[in-house]
Amino acid sequence: MKILYLLFAVFLLLFQATSGSADPLFADTVECRSQGRFCRAGACPPTFAATGTCHGGLLNCCSKILAE
Repeated sequence: MKILYLLFAVFLLLFQATSGSADPLFADTVECRSQGRFCRAGACPPTFAATGTCHGGLLNCCSKILAE
């Protein structure tokens, strides 16, 4: 029974160590998200415009179109 507690503790440590691995690795993705925009594959939804790229140019960086 003690081995189960040990395995559970090791599992929790591994899970916490990999939880940050989903952070963006591309500079353009960090820049897009830091400005309150979002990344999307394909065209941006209506009322949004592509203002840059994400994930090394594979995705569009979409931002809200401001009404004039």
